Amino acid sequence: MTSTATLDLSLELLRQPSVTPIDHTCQNIMADRLAKIGFNIENMRFDDVDNLWARKGTESPVFCFAGHTDVVPTGSLDAWGSDPFQPEIRDGKLYGRGSADMKTALAAMVVASERFVAKHPNHKGSIAFLITSDEEGPSINGTVKVVETLEARHEKMTWCLVGEPSSTNTLGDIVKNGRRGSLNANVTIKGKQGHVAYPHLAVNPIHTASKAIAELCETVWDNGNEYFPATTFQISNINAGTGATNVVPGTMNVLFNFRYSTEVTAEELKARTLEILDRHGVEYDISWTLSGLPFLTPVGELVNAARDAIREVTGTETELSTSGGTSDGRFIAPTGAQVLELGVLNATIHQINEHVNVEELEPLSEIYEQILVKLLA
Repeated sequence: MTSTATLDLSLELLRQPSVTPIDHTCQNIMADRLAKIGFNIENMRFDDVDNLWARKGTESPVFCFAGHTDVVPTGSLDAWGSDPFQPEIRDGKLYGRGSADMKTALAAMVVASERFVAKHPNHKGSIAFLITSDEEGPSINGTVKVVETLEARHEKMTWCLVGEPSSTNTLGDIVKNGRRGSLNANVTIKGKQGHVAYPHLAVNPIHTASKAIAELCETVWDNGNEYFPATTFQISNINAGTGATNVVPGTMNVLFNFRYSTEVTAEELKARTLEILDRHGVEYDISWTLSGLPFLTPVGELVNAARDAIREVTGTETELSTSGGTSDGRFIAPTGAQVLELGVLNATIHQINEHVNVEELEPLSEIYEQILVKLLA
C-alpha cells in the first residue's frame, strides 16, 4: 500500500500507548511538526493531564482544530487480531486503538495545516490546535481548563472543528453540528430491611419505587426539534439486596441519565423527576451531575465550508446531526465559537479491533485543507 503523509503520521501516533489520561508524547510529535510551520507552542498541564495549545497568527478570525490524544483501554489483548499499539494494515484497513477515535483525524489536521500554510503563507487570521489527553476520562483537566485559560486572557476562537469520528457509511456523510445535553442522577431509595416472611415489619424500596420508575421510563420529556431528537431517559444501573433470598433490602440505588435537547433545561428535568418521585411517596436521596449542556451550530460559515469541502473532495452530500454522546465541543461552544465535528467512520470506536479505511485518510486531510482555504485563504 502506498505510503502517504497522513498515513505515516497516523502510524506514528498510533504507536504511542496513550491510554487516558496519558498522552505518551503524541502532543510532542504534533507540536514538533506545527512549530516547523510557524506555530507558537504552548503546553498546558493541569494535574496529570497534558494539553496543547498551538497557534499560528495573532489576528482574528481564529480557526481551531480540536481533538484528543488519549484513547480508551484496549480490553483483552487476546481478542485483538494484532497488537493494538502496533498498528497494522490488513485488507485496506488500519487497525489499532485510536485509529478511528481519533488519531487519524489528528494526523489529517496536521498534514492539512502543513499543506495549507505552504500554499497560503500569508493567510488571513489564525490557525490553532487545542489538543488534550483527557477526553476519554473524567474531562476535568483537559479542554475545559484550556478554554478557561483562553477565556481569562480574552483569546477567542471563531470556528472550531473537532475531529471526532462523525461519519456513518462513507467519509463525510454525517457531520455533527451540535450535541445533546447529558444529565446524570444517583438516587438512593430508602426502605427498611427485614425478613421476607414478615413484610409488615419491613419496607421494600424496590416495591415502593417501582411505579415511579415505570413512570420515569414512560414519560415523554419533549418531542425534540428540527436539530435534536426527543430527550431520552435511560437507567444504567439498579442495585439492591444482600444477595440472600430471605432478606428485604433496606435501600436501593438507581443510576440514570438524560440525553436532552434544547427543548428542555436540566433544571426542568430535575423538577419533573422529583415531582414524580414525590407523588409516588418515595423516600429518597438524590445527587445530580451535569456532564454537558446541549449546543448547536446552525447553518453558517463553518457548516457551509465543511459541506462544500466534503462535496468537492468526495462528492458526498453531507447530513447534519446532533446524535451520539457528548464531546469536548460542549466546552468550546459556550465561548461563542461555531463548532462542528467531522472525522472518519465511527463503526468500530471503543471496540476490539478498532480500525479505519486507509483510503479515507488522505481525503480527510484534503477536506480539512479545503475548509481552511474557504475560511482563511
